[in-house]
Amino acid sequence: MMQIKPFRKLTIVAIGLLCFCTAFISEQKPIKIWMIGDSTMCDYESSRAPLTGWGMPFACFFTPAVQVNNRAKGGRSTRTFIAEKRWDNVSDSLSKGDYVLMQFGHNDAAKGERYKERYTSVPDYKTNLARFIKESRAKNAIPILITPVSRMSFDKNGHANETHMEYSAAVYEVAKIYDVPVIDLDRESRAMYEKMGPSGAKQLFMQLESGVHPNYPEGKKDNTHFNEFGARKIAQIVLSEMKKQQLELCNYVVQPKPLKK
Repeated sequence: MMQIKPFRKLTIVAIGLLCFCTAFISEQKPIKIWMIGDSTMCDYESSRAPLTGWGMPFACFFTPAVQVNNRAKGGRSTRTFIAEKRWDNVSDSLSKGDYVLMQFGHNDAAKGERYKERYTSVPDYKTNLARFIKESRAKNAIPILITPVSRMSFDKNGHANETHMEYSAAVYEVAKIYDVPVIDLDRESRAMYEKMGPSGAKQLFMQLESGVHPNYPEGKKDNTHFNEFGARKIAQIVLSEMKKQQLELCNYVVQPKPLKK
């Protein structure tokens, strides 16, 4: 019977270990972030640039170990997100350890006749958020509440106005009941606008003069939706607040390389 030489034995063992480790690594599931919300968060096609939802730059903050699924959609409130089965599609896809970032409020608060199909009363808004939380936890996923990002609005003294008072307060009430982390994007975005002032804050939004951008030849005056710069600044606020709360997800944020001396 032919004997295997010691060197060959070591080689075979090493190859076996390598195959085992490779198989183990390949079986590691990515950490998934599911984002649900409205037009201030959602993805946009390039034909609508410079319009940018803050979820777009947010996805770039993480290592390849994280997979971001941005399911936010323009014009959706908590009610219509559920009615259109968009939440069911997310809920059915959740796995243990996934994160669910939820930011609604803009369309829930829309009481005008034009937007009546979106409107959600504050009590119903709270009920819908609670559903997202309970169904996420049923799948062992991790819900994170985010107050609605503030619109740009200033009073005559140059102070940023609160634009989602009732709905931001409702987020905190739900968070307290279910012990869920809250990122107060309403408060923090408003603080940034006030620091920048009425003129400076316009740099964050879709404020375009006619003839400046080929996608908007007639210009745009929008105090709700962000350009690339604004979306990035909002995404940075979200990430900063996550780090303050020491959420485990922050362990997968890309770290800047040290400068060479």
